[in-house]
Amino acid sequence: MNELPPCPRCESAYTYELGALLVCPECAHEWSAGTESADTAPVIKDAVGNVLADGDTVTVIKDLKVKGSSTGIKVGTKVRNIRLVQGVGDHDIDCKVDGIGPMQLKSSVVKKA
Repeated sequence: MNELPPCPRCESAYTYELGALLVCPECAHEWSAGTESADTAPVIKDAVGNVLADGDTVTVIKDLKVKGSSTGIKVGTKVRNIRLVQGVGDHDIDCKVDGIGPMQLKSSVVKKA
């Protein structure tokens, strides 16, 4: 039995074949079986051009407002142990900010510490 590879975007094991394509029913990602290794995550850079990686520590470079909170994130706040994701819109960093909680940030508002 020929087992299909997991989805390269969300790692779902429930992929299926649709003609020449492989399809993920969970995130609706479609890819060709021969290009699965070419569909890698893009390189994510901070505001000054440094390449970011999972587990890095970054510093916020501008004040950020937080929905549902009377306080925001101040300039100079360090965020430890980031995770790079394909988030909502252009939010590509998943993290936990001390005093605020879990959230997603844009790489354009942080610099590598």
